[in-house]
Order: sequence, then structure tokens, then C-alpha cells
Amino acid sequence: MTRQAAEKRGRGAETLACWHLRLRGWRILARRVRARGGEVDIVARRGRTLAFVEVKARATAQAAAFSLDEWRLRRVAAAAEQLTPRFMRDGDNVRIDAIFVLPRQWPRHLVNVWQG
Repeated sequence: MTRQAAEKRGRGAETLACWHLRLRGWRILARRVRARGGEVDIVARRGRTLAFVEVKARATAQAAAFSLDEWRLRRVAAAAEQLTPRFMRDGDNVRIDAIFVLPRQWPRHLVNVWQG
């Protein structure tokens, strides 16, 4: 897959993940937010929960899980740490989630995937 095709697939997966979250009561605050040391695909809020979400589009659930390694999560966590003051309100619970986007399946939302 070319870089451009991968980029297009990733953006499509992020759009699908945003709609999945919206349908479950989340408000999307930002997409593709860059910070020193990393990037967060989606920043979302539902009630007092602020979630920094990593989206992975793969052919299988196993491939998606394999792509969400400690190195990738550490980069998301570093970016989330820098971005938290920008989006957090008093009393918020902050977490890092992941959404796997697989062919012909509903997106799979994994809650609180980083315990660093």
C-alpha cells in the first residue's frame, strides 16, 4: 500500500471512529492533534470523561492489536500529557482509549488501554 493510500485509509477510519463515538454520546473536541513527541487521532468527551483515542484500521483484530504496541501507546500518552491542560476541566477523568476499525464490522472501542 502506498503512503497516500494508507493516509486515505487512516482518515476514513478516523471519520468512522468519530461517528461511532458520536452515536454513543461522545462529543469530538479535536482530530489529529499534534504535540511534541506524538499525535492523538481523536480527543473526545462524554460527561466528565476526557478520552484521547488512537484509531487503528487493519484487516483483522489480531493485526490491529499487534499494531497498538507499547511504543505507539507511549507516544500517544506523551502527546495526551501535553494536551490535557488544553482540554481538561476540573473533575475530569482522563484516559487513553483505542478504536479498531475492521472490514465489515462495527468499530471496536477499547477503554483505558494505557496504564503508564
